[in-house]
Amino acid sequence: MRISKGTDATTTVPTGHCVRLAGLATALILFVSVAACEPPPEAGADLILTGGTVWTGDDQNPSAEAVAIEGSRIVAVGSEAEVARYQGPDTRVVELQGRFVSPGFIDNHTHFNSAGALLLGANLLDVADEESLRRRVGEAAERLPSGAWMTGGDWGAYEEWEMGEAGAQARQEFEPFSPDRGMIDDITSDHPVLLNRWDRSEYLANALALEAAEADCSWDGVECMDNEPTGRLTPQAAAQVRRVIPPKPFDQQLAEAREALADLAQYGVTTIHDNTPPSMFRVYQTLLDEDELTTRIYARPTLDRHEHQAALGLPRNFGSHWIRLGGFKGFVDGIMGNSTAMFYEPFEHTGGFGQWRDMMEPEGNMERLLISADQEGYWPQVHAIGDRAIDTLLVMYERVEEVNGPRDDRRFRVIHAQHLRGPETAERMAELGVIAEVQPFHAIDDMRWMEERIGPERIRWTYAFRTMDEAGVVLSFGSDWPGTNASWYTANPLMGMYAAVTRQTPEGEPEGGWVPEERIDPETALRAYTVNNAWAEGMENEKGRIAPGLLADVVVLDRDPLEVPPEELQHVGVDLTIVDGRVVHER
Repeated sequence: MRISKGTDATTTVPTGHCVRLAGLATALILFVSVAACEPPPEAGADLILTGGTVWTGDDQNPSAEAVAIEGSRIVAVGSEAEVARYQGPDTRVVELQGRFVSPGFIDNHTHFNSAGALLLGANLLDVADEESLRRRVGEAAERLPSGAWMTGGDWGAYEEWEMGEAGAQARQEFEPFSPDRGMIDDITSDHPVLLNRWDRSEYLANALALEAAEADCSWDGVECMDNEPTGRLTPQAAAQVRRVIPPKPFDQQLAEAREALADLAQYGVTTIHDNTPPSMFRVYQTLLDEDELTTRIYARPTLDRHEHQAALGLPRNFGSHWIRLGGFKGFVDGIMGNSTAMFYEPFEHTGGFGQWRDMMEPEGNMERLLISADQEGYWPQVHAIGDRAIDTLLVMYERVEEVNGPRDDRRFRVIHAQHLRGPETAERMAELGVIAEVQPFHAIDDMRWMEERIGPERIRWTYAFRTMDEAGVVLSFGSDWPGTNASWYTANPLMGMYAAVTRQTPEGEPEGGWVPEERIDPETALRAYTVNNAWAEGMENEKGRIAPGLLADVVVLDRDPLEVPPEELQHVGVDLTIVDGRVVHER
């Protein structure tokens, strides 16, 4: 089923309030329009947005001027005059003054717990000198709970990427930033610290961390000067220090989650498809119980856990509108960042072809997991990046259908789908009905070194958004927030739209875009963050559009992203984020 350019399937809107029925499979189309819906007899709506451009994502009513919300649902969509009938004495009315209204953004790929840890702790990806190190570490020390360990950081990533990729002369002469504990001891007196360089080749421990581990100059891998540890550790010595780090306190997990929620809310993200470790379910539920959850969670455990859910008799999408057990994430190959994505042809800088992931072993294991999950009615969503990995996954998806028989309700995904062998791969994906779960910011981040790794000819089918869209593949967009040990990926969907539409860095390079044949139009990108993502999670009758009866997840933007110059997309701001009818961010 293709929905990226609109759906031809019958759509059922939940009952209650005003309901629109549209069945295009029949010759007669019945509309119960917003104008015919009577307002609540006394109180009226809770919130009305009026006087703007409303992009609904609903093919039967694509645009409007105003929206009315009562409780957690949208009750009216139409002209200013039609929606004004829903105004009561206690209704909050927001005069949009021409601003743009969209369904709330849905992010198809997040690592929420990692993002929270980076936002509360130390993000050092762009740190390469003492001044910036002290500033970032000092800020993190103020945010973290008293006594909490400060870990990670990934200093020096951007410094090294700027030196060019493998084999460059500049890299051969490059001396990376190598901090010592004297730079941070005085500002971390309340926090043991174990930071690492982005590639994990070097670690930095402060005095409290060394003391907690009883690490001294007698240890292998502890650098010393004048018989005093400098704080620089080898990976082996750092592993010994790591053994004394206690489990993260639950209060700190909650604090990290609140930082992450605030980040999502400021960018209009109302649902995340999250790669969720088991420990996070308690965090999500606690926040929900305390009325602090401001983003809906479509949680994705790993594929090898699906049998546990099946043993409990829990169906696909078990849960509530707030926390839902969604698909199961599998892994075929590695990633481009460390040259482990699986290709038919070798990497030019290493000569290697990539690596299969653990789920691929022993031979036949991934196919077994996919067949089993499908038999239980679950939707596998599998990471495949290189052209060989993607083709291998498609063969396994074909095998699932061969063994379990055809079914209309499958919504399998190829996660990342970064490099196709050619347009025939997109056509095959469309024929199988698999979803391309892609993250557009990857394209404008990876362009800095992709050509050097796989060559100028092969990059033609890298991040082939337009090719997939024109073949009929459902495009699903997201962020991969907060990124990798080498890059920070913003959760801002407007930056993702900018990347997909321009294929340029934030600075506007290269002129005309990188592999410009694969640029897409802004509305296709907006659908991929809203309508398509709701469909990908099986919730198209509950959210992803602005229509009566659907959940009131809505964003107000300061400008129309479909009309601004493409280079301005990254600067479009979110003025209001509304989740479940409640304003969770207001600029």
